[in-house]
Amino acid sequence: MKTYMENSDSVERNWYIVDAKGQTLGRLATRVASLLKGKHKPSYTPHVDCGDYVIVVNAKEVELSGKKWDQKMYYSHSQHAGGLRERTARQMNETRPAHMVELAVRGMIPKGKLGRRMFKKLYVYETDEHPHQAQQPTPVELEG
Repeated sequence: MKTYMENSDSVERNWYIVDAKGQTLGRLATRVASLLKGKHKPSYTPHVDCGDYVIVVNAKEVELSGKKWDQKMYYSHSQHAGGLRERTARQMNETRPAHMVELAVRGMIPKGKLGRRMFKKLYVYETDEHPHQAQQPTPVELEG
């Protein structure tokens, strides 16, 4: 018997919605990355984008353990001299909580063309409102 290999034409994509309220950032990101990659499917193929669309709501209410709210740093650079910008996780959560979740998930998916294609299927929103009701997303319960 031959091993079944998924190809981009035969992939069936579903929509999932994940509530980040009260979830730890890293554990949430690993579960979301797994859904984006398609590792939850029996037809998972590593070199094909066989993942699903994922909507993350309530990104503003994500949790961090320990002293990470004040010690975890996010860096960005403007590519000009002296353009390094540092933000703590607390500052990031106040200004751009959706970006904080996106960065955590982006670090857990493959680097390169395939990973960029997977990342485009992620939608993160600060509150519980989103414009994807027409896709009828299936709720995903996360442990913990």
